[in-house]
Amino acid sequence: MFAIVGTTLLHVIAPRPFRFGVQASTADDAQAWVRFARQVESLGYSTLTMPDHFGDQLAPVPALMAAAAVTTTLRVGALVWDNDYKHPVVLAKELATMDVLSGGRLEIGLGAGWLATDYQQSGIPYDSNKVRVDRFEEGLAVIKGAMSGEPFSFSGQHYTITDYTGAPRPVQAPCPPILVGGGGPRVLSIAAREADIVGINGTLAAGAIGPQAIASMTAAAVDNKIATVVAAAGSRLAEIEFNVRVFMVRVTDERQAARQQIADFGQVDPSMVSESPFVLIGTPGQMVEDLLQRRERWGFNYVIVGGEDVESFAPVVAELAGK
Repeated sequence: MFAIVGTTLLHVIAPRPFRFGVQASTADDAQAWVRFARQVESLGYSTLTMPDHFGDQLAPVPALMAAAAVTTTLRVGALVWDNDYKHPVVLAKELATMDVLSGGRLEIGLGAGWLATDYQQSGIPYDSNKVRVDRFEEGLAVIKGAMSGEPFSFSGQHYTITDYTGAPRPVQAPCPPILVGGGGPRVLSIAAREADIVGINGTLAAGAIGPQAIASMTAAAVDNKIATVVAAAGSRLAEIEFNVRVFMVRVTDERQAARQQIADFGQVDPSMVSESPFVLIGTPGQMVEDLLQRRERWGFNYVIVGGEDVESFAPVVAELAGK
């Protein structure tokens, strides 16, 4: 069961079994990428995800398809595709093709876009948060319509689709699982209504990782984010999987010293580091206990760590995956 957020009982629903993902962005060459994908799968991780930015990274569609082609059970997806970078009809066709060619192993992570430098360097207009989220909400509706395999039309402020039948049809019907991650109330409310997987994130309205984002990653802030999702989800809460990307993983026997070091670096109180679900520090056994408590408090069963953590975190995956 979920615990109490603030003073409000979330819902009495059974916790979902744990599954784990790895977020990676690049490799030295094709052989290294293949080895990495196979290692992720062999260590029991559920999913390989990638960011979708214009910096020093492989492009997610071809890279993830290459990973799917050399594995058998590993799921793939971006965390997350930026709606502004491709027209949603174009992206939907690429995603449906990935689902077909991977044998139904795609997860569709989708977001409104946030990294200001991507827009500035590419010349894509960096519209207000409201406009980007408006466009993302329409784009999500278009992608869902295109995945149906049936003729559909859509008329919005940003996209107009007329008698379009998306092809190919994805293996996962009616649509591969959709993950929407966010840190602000509007995106989280959209996620609660429309997504299969809700990713809880820091608030990125500033367009960069900075004090505002860090301040929104405290345990209390996450309580509020979960409460927003619960309020917006209504009766579909039991259908939602809760995801968190853990940005800092440190396997160590010196837990307190590591927490202090990270707190000093981030100029935050050590209690924030110890309580935030975006941080995991300690022995594998301590991490297991932390994750169990976080699932009880916030529902997080789908946990993604960085590519640099794939080996050190593997004992935690072995202990908790599927339980």
